[in-house]
Amino acid sequence: CTHYLFIVVVAVNSTLLTINAGDYIFYTDWAWTSYTVFSISQTLMLVVGATYYLTFTGVPGTATYYALIMTVYTWVAKGAWFALGYPYDFIVTPVWLPSAMLLDLAYWATKKNKHSLILFGGVLVGMSLPLFNMVNLITVADPLETAFKYPRPTLPPYMTPIEPQVGKFYNSPVALGAGAGAVLSVTFAALGCKLNTW
Repeated sequence: CTHYLFIVVVAVNSTLLTINAGDYIFYTDWAWTSYTVFSISQTLMLVVGATYYLTFTGVPGTATYYALIMTVYTWVAKGAWFALGYPYDFIVTPVWLPSAMLLDLAYWATKKNKHSLILFGGVLVGMSLPLFNMVNLITVADPLETAFKYPRPTLPPYMTPIEPQVGKFYNSPVALGAGAGAVLSVTFAALGCKLNTW
């Protein structure tokens, strides 16, 4: 029971992170900084839950199934935004699925070797998700445009969207997210495996 509860908790938290990552407020003042932070956070949530689930069942393919759970949770949660007046295309595409497939592939190709899963799978997920997340941003409505077109009725005056200083801190948010994600994902993949030894 504890195992399945953990899977649900991580998937729900991943959904909450995703909703925040898609919130235009984070893309106004913070722009690419928020993109990098949320890419890394989603990478870590995916890899710890998917690795846990994968090593718990021992069946290659369950990491992808876990990513599917995250995706469906997010679609259901964000679908509710439509009732609040948000455009329905301002929604997250299933960016976790390809990264989870790479995790499954690493587990399957190394004949279920946990250490290879942690090292190779962690690096693959960490480096790939920021790339897929950028594709996600390209395919959905422009967050900044959405911010001006659909202002929140409850938005306080001091949080009124302003034009961001894109590229102010660094030039490549994808490279920064992928680099940091690749390092941190290995640690979180190890944590996912360790959680099975309670």
